[in-house]
This record gives sequence, C-alpha cells and structure tokens, in this order.
Amino acid sequence: MLVPVKSVVPESSAKPLPHQIESWFAQRGWAPHPHQRAVIKAAGDGRSVLLIAPTGGGKTLAGFLPILADLIRRPGQGTRALYISPLKALAVDIARNLETPVAEMQLDISVETRTGDTSAAKRQRQRLKPPDILLTTPEQLALMLSYPDAARLFDDLGFVILDELHVFPNSKRGDLLALDLERLRTLRPDLQTIGLSATVAEPRDLLPWLGPEDRSTLVVGRAGAKPKVTILASDARVPWAGHLALYALPEVYAAIRQSRTALVFVNTRMQAELIFQELWKLNDDNLPIALHHGSLDVQARRKVEAAMGRNALRAVVCTATLDLGIDWGEVDLVVQIGAPKGIARTVQRIGRANHRLDEPSHALLVPSNRFEMLECLAAREAIAEGQLDASSPKPGALDVLCQHLLGMACSAPIEPEAIYAEVRRAPPYRALPREDFDKALAFVENGGYALRAYERFKRLRRTPEGLLTAAHPKVAQQYRMNIGTIVEAPMLKVRLGRGRVLGEIEEGFAEQLVPGDTFVFAGEVWRFEGIRDLSVIVARAPGADPRVPSYAGGKFPLTTELAERVRRMLADDRLHRRLPEQIREWLRLQTWRSVLPAADQLLVETFPRGKRQFLVAYPFEGRLAHQTLGMLLTRRMERAGLRPLGFVAGEYALAIWSLRPVPDLDGLFAEDMLGDDLEAWLAESNLLKRAFRNVAVIAGLIDRRRPGEEKTGRQVTFSTDLIYDVLRQHEPGHILMRATWGDAAATLLDLPRLGDLLRRIRGHILHHPLDRVSPLAVPILLDIGRESVPGVNVDDMLAEAAEDLIAEATRLI
Repeated sequence: MLVPVKSVVPESSAKPLPHQIESWFAQRGWAPHPHQRAVIKAAGDGRSVLLIAPTGGGKTLAGFLPILADLIRRPGQGTRALYISPLKALAVDIARNLETPVAEMQLDISVETRTGDTSAAKRQRQRLKPPDILLTTPEQLALMLSYPDAARLFDDLGFVILDELHVFPNSKRGDLLALDLERLRTLRPDLQTIGLSATVAEPRDLLPWLGPEDRSTLVVGRAGAKPKVTILASDARVPWAGHLALYALPEVYAAIRQSRTALVFVNTRMQAELIFQELWKLNDDNLPIALHHGSLDVQARRKVEAAMGRNALRAVVCTATLDLGIDWGEVDLVVQIGAPKGIARTVQRIGRANHRLDEPSHALLVPSNRFEMLECLAAREAIAEGQLDASSPKPGALDVLCQHLLGMACSAPIEPEAIYAEVRRAPPYRALPREDFDKALAFVENGGYALRAYERFKRLRRTPEGLLTAAHPKVAQQYRMNIGTIVEAPMLKVRLGRGRVLGEIEEGFAEQLVPGDTFVFAGEVWRFEGIRDLSVIVARAPGADPRVPSYAGGKFPLTTELAERVRRMLADDRLHRRLPEQIREWLRLQTWRSVLPAADQLLVETFPRGKRQFLVAYPFEGRLAHQTLGMLLTRRMERAGLRPLGFVAGEYALAIWSLRPVPDLDGLFAEDMLGDDLEAWLAESNLLKRAFRNVAVIAGLIDRRRPGEEKTGRQVTFSTDLIYDVLRQHEPGHILMRATWGDAAATLLDLPRLGDLLRRIRGHILHHPLDRVSPLAVPILLDIGRESVPGVNVDDMLAEAAEDLIAEATRLI
C-alpha cells in the first residue's frame, strides 16, 4: 500500500494526537510534516509503516510519535518499543534527542540505550525493570532473545523501529536481525514495525522487513533541497596514485576554517589517524578538531559526540562510525577524503550536513588520485540525477542461521517444524530449502556427520517430547559471549602504562612492534613498551616519527553503478570538459600515446620492458573482482607457457608481467575460466581457509571468547584450519563448507561481478600494443612499485613515461 504524502488522508480521519504532543508542536510554532501525519495515521490503524524521507524532514521523530501517543493513552508495564540502529553512536544520539521532547512534554516515559558499551550491571537491571523505550542494536536484540525470560521481557512490546533500514538487507547483520524480528513476531503477533530510510533505490524491496505486507504501508516524504556537491580543484598537482590526498589538506583545512562545523570522512581507520595528524600540523589557528572511529575507547568516542552536541568542535575526522543518522544541526560541511566508492554512501554522508529540509547540504569531495577525480565527478552527477546504487536480494547466510538456531534453543526448547516455519518468514530465508535447514540444525545439535564423534560439538539435547534445548548451561554462556556477525581482526587493548584504556589496535600490527617503536593512535604519538595480559602497553612520545596502525577491513568496493558511470565518462570526450585541466591533459596524452576505450569495451594494453612483457587491462570493476581475475589469468598464462611472474590489481585496472607476450586475448579472457581454472586455484590456495575462519566463528564452531579468556588470532586460525581439513576430506558438503563457498564467492572473490564482466567484454576487447607505458597505466604501475615486486624496475619505466609525457605536454601547450 503506497501513501504518497500529497494524498494523505485528511487529519480529521486520523486519531487526534494527545494534547501533550499537539501543545509541544504549537509552543514551537511547528506543525507535523505531512509524512509524519501519514505515519501516525497508518500506525493508529494498526499497520506497519515504511517511511522514506530525506534528512531534515523529522524522519526519526515521525517513527516515535505513534509510540509516544500510544504510551500516553496506555501507560506501559514493560518495554513498549524497541528502536534498532546499525550504529551504537546513532542509538546514543537518538536517545539524547528523544529525551528532550519527552521531558518538555512532561511525560512519564523512560528512554534508555543498550549497546555493546552498556555495563553488565545496567543490562541486568534493564531485564528486571525494562524501560518504556529501549534503543539498541541487532546484536543486543539477539542476546536478549537468547534468555529464558525473553517472552516476559517483550510481553508488552507493541512497536519496533528499524532506523536506516536500507543498511541491513544483503548483510549478515541484516540476516540475524531478520531472524530475530520473526522471533519477536512469534512472541507478539500484533507487533507493528516502523522502518525509516532516506537513501534507497527501490523502497518496495524493504517492505517484507515490516512483516505481513497486507498490513504494511509505504509513506514517501517530499524530497528536500538537492545537495550542493563540490569537487576540490586543487592548485597542487593531483597524484597519479595513492589514497590519502595529502596534497589537498591545506585546502581542506581552509574549508574547515570557513565552515561552522565540518565532518571529514575517510574510508578507513588508518586514514583517519593519519589525516587527523596532518590536519593538526596545519592547525595554526588551534581550531578544536577531533577524531572518531570504532577502535577508540568508548569514553573517547562519547566525549567527541558530546562535544559535537554542544557545538564545541570545528571538525571531526571520522569513518563510517558517523555515517548514519547523527543529528548535529551545526554541521554545515561534509568533506569526503578519497572517492566514496558508492552513490548511496555519498548521499548518506552528505546528509550529515545541515539537517534542514529546505536548505541544501554542502559537501566537498577530495579525490586522492587522478582516477578518483573521474569517480568523484561520476558520483556528483549521479546525485544530481537522483540515481542510487541498486542491489539484488541475496539468500540468507547459513552460518548466521546456525548461530540463530543455537540462540533460540538457549532461550527455550525448539520444535524443528515450528522453527523452520518461523525462519522461512524472514525475508532472506524465504527460499531456504528444508534440506539446508536440517543440516544447519544437525550441525548445531552435534556438529554434523564428520564432527559428531567429538563431545565438544554436542551442544543440543533432545527432550522426551522431541524438542531441542541447550545441552548444558555453559552452552548458553558461550553463545552469549560470542554473539554477532562482525568478525574483525583480533584486537588488543591499548593501555597507557597501568592506567586508562585508549582503545584497540589489531593483534597483527602489535606483533610487528618492538619496544621503542612509535605509532599514531587516538590522535597522539605513542611509544610501544610491550604486550602484557592482552594489552599493548604504551607511553606518550610527542614529536617522534610515528608509524600508523594498520587496520583490516574498511575498504569499500566500487559499486557497479558508479563503475558504469566512470567508464562512460572516460569514453565521452565531451564530458572531459568538466574535469580540471591537469586531468584533461592526462586523458589527452592517453589518446596520443594509446587510446581511450568505448564504454562497452575492455582496453588491454601490452608493452615490453627489458626482458619482460606487461599486460594492463582496465575493467573498472573494483579491486576484489580484479584480484580474482588476475589470479585466473596468470594460471591460464602459466598453462600456456607464457611464464607469468606476477600481477597487481587496483580499483580500476590490473597489470600482469610475464616473460612471453600473450598471443590470444579473446581466449585468455574467455568465460570458462570460472570453471576448472577457478576450482583448481581454490584447491591450491588458502583463500577458502580464510573464509572458513569467519564462518566458523559466526556459526559457533569456534568460541573466540570464554570466561576470563580470549583466543588470539593464531589460536583461532590453528583450530579452524584443522577442522577445515577434516571437513574437506570427510564431509565436503558440510553446511559450513557450503557457507564458506558462498562467502568466498560473494565477498572475497566477487564472482557474480566477475562473471558479469566476462560476459560484457565478450567480443569487445580492444587490444592496443605499445612500445612503452601509457599515461593510463601509470597509476597501476605505481601499485607494483608499492608491492616491491622482485625483478621489476618500475622507477625506470615511470621515469621514461614521465619524460615522454612532459615532452608531449610541452608540445601541446
């Protein structure tokens, strides 16, 4: 059911709002937005609601108004509403913003948060005396549902708000949330769901998350002012490659000086640390500039968030921890360092500036290199046209299903038929075959065929009634200590001497340090003293030359829609006029030295250097797909006797070097490489073992945490590698092996996208033989230089290319 706001039923046909809410609006000279009225009307009729509304349109308040009205009319005896957020910081921010109107309306309504940062004592108290409105995360919901008193805890529940709903589909966190929502609906059949989102290409794809679609309403608010997006045109020379944009930081600092408050987004925590340090070196005005990312200690993050709430900061360098929904009215500028890699992500981040519906948000995109200049322009034009990244629904992850089944059995005995029906109501699992469900349940019960002889894997027992329940209280304890689907690299706490905890860094980085080494963390330079009791002990080292923590993850893939736009932009010289002069010069030199491909072509350049042959291809399909393609191409070249020596893959291109030239490019790039070549490579590589580690942790095969103990990354790897070898030999069809293959195909190999690429380029390969490197190839060759590949003198190649390009530029000028 679609309710566009222009056709919302008249206010008189809806229940009038309680006078406390009407008076609160009147005292401020406000009136509810039409889409807020529509949500109130639909919720008052007992329907679930999906609200699509822009930032600044009171979207979150719209979700809470029906709940406040319901609590005023019918005071609660327990938790009436759950608010579920993808970010801890967002839940805390919403709680702060909701407490103000509740207090101003003089309502006797309790509002509390429950996240991973909430103390154990407070969580225990919330179970005994639940608040009226609880703001939480998917992991905490799963934890609450695993307790035997879950039915009592949610006995008064009437509403669930799913904020930033578009974030959850096609993710393991979303799979877990979808399963837990169906458990809530089993406990509370009349539960109403209110979904909130501002950036989604296909709103109707989200409706199944609300429950029965015949009881759901879609409300679309009117669009706000279009954002003003500027791409930094620096006076400095834009680098060929790199991801830090250090060349542009003086101009970024100048933009911060001219704004009231700026959010400076980067794509990784490592970048955040480095950019923060570099900005402080430029900060002659001593502006209050802060740092915020997920590895910082919770108190440090809360301190920054509180300062933002008081408008006490001029800028915050941040990662995705502040991507969503945080409402800081004084933020008037968003700076994106490096290309955003996706249209929706760009829109989401821009929406952090200026939470006013009728005023545009302002954003400054700062490309780190020349290809990113094209990507930033493509993103800006997509935003102007209102395009967003689309995605197709993916089936629910099998390892997440295993975790959920164990959690439900820890709460109360489960009956297989009933729990299967419940699981099948969750959108990601609607097509789940019974055979897969039975294998998942068998794994949870006893480990499955190959593992059932081991006592440690017997986690469920059957009751006389044929139900399945936790075999021992320790099973439930272990489950609750290891719940969740986010498997990060093993982390160690960073502790200042014997004092306070500063945050966490990765175990692998810490293991590389020797006493006396220095590194940047939490915006300061620290000297490494040693590792003691799973803590990295540090002392302050001001003025030292630091290393920077290396964090796993955080690298966003280039989305398909943005990649298509970049290819079209590269092919159409009329669009080049919108680029800065130095980028236009680069592309002009490419047409002189080589060629620019059409949008539907794959350009492949080959050239000799010394005794080696180089092949550079430009698919523009993202690093993961390119890495997989590079591995498969080098296998084929090896089999053909071309003696490949190595390859490097970037976001836009890949380069391979060999001793002999490639005679048949069409055969080399044929689609059948995704058959035997792929299977043979996977059989020899450790990639599937790497994927199995994450699957094993999520499914509960390996417990990372036990009371008073946490396994190191090496211990987890040793345990999972042994089990992987057993399953591969004795039960290759085990449910976790299938989950591993699905994970690897989608997230490590990007096989769907690679398959689309190979189909797209069939008959459209443009081969351009050269006698030396082309301008377009320089960025990927710089990546070879960073990899320090033996036997490849990249510096000589680039020096030669630079001489040619400078000479040609002089001639053109």
